[in-house]
Amino acid sequence: MDATIGMVPSAPDKYPGFMPDIFDIVADATRRDILRVLHDASEATESGEVSVSQIVAGLELSQPTVSKHLKVLRGAGLVVVREEGQHRFYRIDVAPLEEIEDWLMPLVGGDFDIADIDVSAVVAGLKDETKGFAEQMGKVFADTSHRVSNVVDRVRPKRKR
Repeated sequence: MDATIGMVPSAPDKYPGFMPDIFDIVADATRRDILRVLHDASEATESGEVSVSQIVAGLELSQPTVSKHLKVLRGAGLVVVREEGQHRFYRIDVAPLEEIEDWLMPLVGGDFDIADIDVSAVVAGLKDETKGFAEQMGKVFADTSHRVSNVVDRVRPKRKR
């Protein structure tokens, strides 16, 4: 079976590591909250690691609930675990999210003009959880864009005037 639709390669052909179910995984609000905690830790600490008990306390969730969601995130490759005795320390692995970004950016880049979209109509048609997911993805894209711009500015050779 041809994996292309009208001459445009499907995501698995163009991005071999692409996980089609990752959208289902990050659609869950609790898992997004856990990813946000891990992302914040990656910014705030050298190791970027957070213990399960820190996640439990920070999100005010039960340990079994957090562990269940961490297992799903680990299975998707979104988190990495380090075991130390009885304790588990997690950190975010952004590689799968970068694959999604690589896939999404061409869709929103180029001739895209936000003024052509009736945002209120789009938002009105979304479920609350989907709205939250879209808001979170927008924040992630804005943050990533800002980081890339900062890195490029730091490594770009300075022009002599």
